[in-house]
Amino acid sequence: MLTKIYEKLLKQFGPQGWWPTRRNFNPREWEICVGAILTQNTNWNNVERALENLSNSGILTSEDVSKINTRKLETLIKPSGFYKQKAECIKEFAKFVLSFGTFENFRKNVKRSELLKVKGIGFETCDSILLYACNRAYFVIDSYTKRFVRSLRIETKEDYESLRGYFEKNLPKEIEIYKEFHALIVEWGKRKV
Repeated sequence: MLTKIYEKLLKQFGPQGWWPTRRNFNPREWEICVGAILTQNTNWNNVERALENLSNSGILTSEDVSKINTRKLETLIKPSGFYKQKAECIKEFAKFVLSFGTFENFRKNVKRSELLKVKGIGFETCDSILLYACNRAYFVIDSYTKRFVRSLRIETKEDYESLRGYFEKNLPKEIEIYKEFHALIVEWGKRKV
């Protein structure tokens, strides 16, 4: 059933090509990770402004984040809201990434259970990082996905892990389908508002 719904959404909205990266973060997946943290409790336009501030200030890597003064980081990401908490989370996340030696080692070796222990990283942020930055097959559940499931009257529990399990069990375990389907659900949700 989910595969047919995916195909219908793809036909209706076209390929979304997520996650949008437009800046010179190094590697580009670092922008995805920071964006996943910044998007907590705000809209994407605010995240774009915060990412632009980071880019314009040359804060482009996990090393840059580890060296920047926390107050300066707070100022740069202020448009995203909850900037004090998010600055602390981004600092902790950068330290965590650096513990792997390189970003590529982080991408290849990070475990979901370890990432969930980083302060400020919950299920949705964790799975966004794993799917979009690390190319791991974890389906992202967000408020749009929950609304989407309710609109289809799908019989499943609505807690995060149950919903994630439902999608992963009923879709081919293909990373590109996970990415595209999640992006299509977000597009569906934006048009339903």
